[in-house]
Amino acid sequence: MDAEIKRLRWRCRRGTRELDQLVGWWLDERYPAADAELRQGFVNLLEQQDPDLWNWILGNGSPDDLQQARVINEIRARNRI
Repeated sequence: MDAEIKRLRWRCRRGTRELDQLVGWWLDERYPAADAELRQGFVNLLEQQDPDLWNWILGNGSPDDLQQARVINEIRARNRI
């Protein structure tokens, strides 16, 4: 799992420190204990464009994918956004 985490950590580098921290938090704190579906949702979420991620995190819409939406909701709840 260490190699997978390292690969995902690199993908969490989004270009803005704030977004890096938000998705990086989920990777560090939630990914190891998440089930396979939620992990895949996170991986798929990292494929989305930064403006879409920001909008979803700010509560302006949500991803169509249920697992991606769960990750976004956890990020929002943890950060009280």
